Parts: sequence; C-alpha cells; structure tokens
Amino acid sequence: MERVNTPPQAAKRKVIIMKRLFLLIIGVGIVAGLGFYVNRSKTEPVSLADPVDENAAASKGNEPQAVEPVASRPEPPVVAAEMPAVAESIAPRAATPGNAAPDAAFLSRTVEILVSPQASHQQKQEAWKLLRDAGKLDQAIAELEQRMASDPRSADCPAALGQAYLQKCGTIKDVREQGILAMQADKVFDTALSLDPSNWEARFTKAVALSYWPPTLNKGDEVIQHFQTLVQQQEAQEPQPQFAETYAWLGDAYQKAGRSDEAKTVWQRGAALFPADEKLRTKAASTQ
Repeated sequence: MERVNTPPQAAKRKVIIMKRLFLLIIGVGIVAGLGFYVNRSKTEPVSLADPVDENAAASKGNEPQAVEPVASRPEPPVVAAEMPAVAESIAPRAATPGNAAPDAAFLSRTVEILVSPQASHQQKQEAWKLLRDAGKLDQAIAELEQRMASDPRSADCPAALGQAYLQKCGTIKDVREQGILAMQADKVFDTALSLDPSNWEARFTKAVALSYWPPTLNKGDEVIQHFQTLVQQQEAQEPQPQFAETYAWLGDAYQKAGRSDEAKTVWQRGAALFPADEKLRTKAASTQ
C-alpha cells in the first residue's frame, strides 16, 4: 500500500529539508573564510587594556568619525607580556607509559591562556595553533564547555568556545557539520557579549564569521553594526595592534554594501591610527 503524506507530515518534512538547506548554506559560506581562522596574522604581544563602558562609547554615534590629524598621537610602546612565551611555556611534553599527566597539563595550560584576560591577542593565536597542531581541538572544546557550565558569569569562556567551534570547522569536510558549528559559535558569541559587551574577541570574531554567511541571509547590516561598535570601543582605549583589523574589515563591509565613501573614510582613519599596518596603508592608498 502506497504511503501518502498528510499535510502535517508534509509540512514537517519541508521544515526538516529547509533546516538542512540552511545549515548547508551557512557551511558553504564559512568554508570560504576558514583560512582567516586557521591562518590569523600575528601581532606583537601587548597587555590587554581594561574593558570600556559600551554605553559611554555608544554616545559617540554609530558612524565612524571623520578622519582627523592624528600625528600627535603616538602608538604605545610594546611592553613585555605578563605571561611567558606560549610555545615555550605550554608546548606538549612527552607522556611516559601509563601517565597522561603531561598531555592533560598541556591542555589545561593552553585553555587557561585562551580564557585569561591577561593573555595577549598574539598569545591566544599561538595557543590556538598549538591546539590545532597537537590535534586537541575536541578536548579543548570539551574543556571550554565544562568551564562555561561551571562559571556561567564568565564572558571569556563562551568567547573562547565560539572560536574553538570555528577552529574545528577548519578540520572537517562535512559542510552540514560546519554549518552547525557556525551556528553554535554565533550563539555562544552572543552569550559572551550579553555578559561583557566590550569583549573584543567575541564581537570581532562574530562579525568576521557573519561576513562569510551568504548574502541571501542578509547579515551585512549586522556585520557593519558590530564593527562600528568595535571602532567606538577601541577609540576609547589605548590602541593595540589587533585593533587595526577592525578598520580593515569595516571598510570591506562598507565596500561590499556599496558604501564606498564610508569605506574610504574608515580605511584612511585606520591607516592614520595604525601607520605601520601594511594592509590598511594599501587599502587607504587604493582610494586616493
């Protein structure tokens, strides 16, 4: 006897198909940007500044300010990081037979750097590389999920967990699974930002990831808004090398949205604030 789908069954099947298609679309978009997460450019190690009040920063307005002379504003000197060089301090040790302690210690030390407010941006990128090279991303994800459950008030744990999900995307080929991980990452980034709106890693990585979602999902305005917020927050702090990336990505988002004049303005401002950044110099020069 031939089985005929009833209207409720057909509707349910349609929802399942649409959900799978949605995940595939996101996965395909994330694949295009995996090189960014796996091959992040390195920056000089500096101390992280204290978080800023987002409400105070928001009073400056949503749009980046016009380019102003900044020659009198020197870049801060690079200072010694509070933590030792990551590769030297947490490189995995060889485990003796029947003793997994060195391996566990490596994982614990590495994750501790990823969630530490005192760790520099470069140190965290080095820690991610060590985890990828050691094949420990799954263990790091499990550790971060456990820490997030144990301390739900910490914004640093979900911020690192979101990055771990995206790092994991770079090690798998299943596009649907990549879409699931991308959705999970976006969700925990939101958790981090609800706890600490000034968490740079969470907002920046969320915005970059969203910029790779397909245009049909209409994330362009949200991407721009996140980068605008980052610019406002950054300009209330002492500049740090990784902050240059925000101006580059915001300009790209403007350009993608057909807002060329705003792209030019933000690239020029970024190049003025970070004259040593070759990417911003190139982008600013291309608009002249």
